Amino acid sequence: MLNLPITLSYVIRLNPIKVIFTWLMVLTENIFLILLPLFIGLAIDGVLARDMQPLLIFALILLLLVVISVARRFYDTRVYGAIKVMLAQHVERNLRRASVSIKDARLRMSRELVDFLENDLPSLISAVVQLVATLIILAMFHLKLALCVLAAGCVMLLIYCVYHQTFARLNGALNDQLEQQVDTLGGQRISAIRLHFESLKRCEIKLSDTEAIVYGLIFIVLFAAVLINLWMVGHLLEPTVGQVFSILTYSLEFVETAVMLPITLQTLSRLMEISQRLNQSPEPSAQTDTPYEI
Repeated sequence: MLNLPITLSYVIRLNPIKVIFTWLMVLTENIFLILLPLFIGLAIDGVLARDMQPLLIFALILLLLVVISVARRFYDTRVYGAIKVMLAQHVERNLRRASVSIKDARLRMSRELVDFLENDLPSLISAVVQLVATLIILAMFHLKLALCVLAAGCVMLLIYCVYHQTFARLNGALNDQLEQQVDTLGGQRISAIRLHFESLKRCEIKLSDTEAIVYGLIFIVLFAAVLINLWMVGHLLEPTVGQVFSILTYSLEFVETAVMLPITLQTLSRLMEISQRLNQSPEPSAQTDTPYEI
């Protein structure tokens, strides 16, 4: 496995059984999260009808959700912590003859691959599961409600695609600058250090400004879908208070989860750039006079 290129799939293969188990726990957690708005609506209607059974069922779902969520976070922190150690050993072997600055930067970058699996991928799984469930549940109320948010989701992805190459270019420029940091800090010239951090600042500002524009456009589209759905509630035949609550909640949930898709795509773009760096053969450090022993 040491000769395989360092990618997300390689990181997963470092401990596939435990990684898959964390995914199953995430999936189970999200099933309960998906059920919450529906059972809140049922509980509201039940309380208004003086029927406490829906409220008790809702309380049980909340309890199970808390137990599963806490257990998953205890488990996956330990799993991915061990994977970070194994990955760091592989990256360090590949960078034995690299400069300290490049080695430091790429070792930190490699941890982003594991951080994606630990933090971002569960959110992506949550988003996909909740988006599908939201569309199904909204369609059960009225097909037009589901079609409205689906159209908004397609427009959102189109907006991201327009800016995809810009994100890739800006992340590459930021990583180029980070690879120079240790060598720059090890120098004697204050002006060079100041110039380095000014360059970092400019890279981060450009990346942040692009993110702000993209997500501003995306939220406008998604919130417009929520408002249209709220207006279309009047087309339902005498909706109950619980039904109106559920429709509005699922529409808002669609906004919250749909925005995870472009965020994840942006992160994947950065990770692809990082993987390319990790699999490059760096130039030997100028300070290396004798070969390293392996």
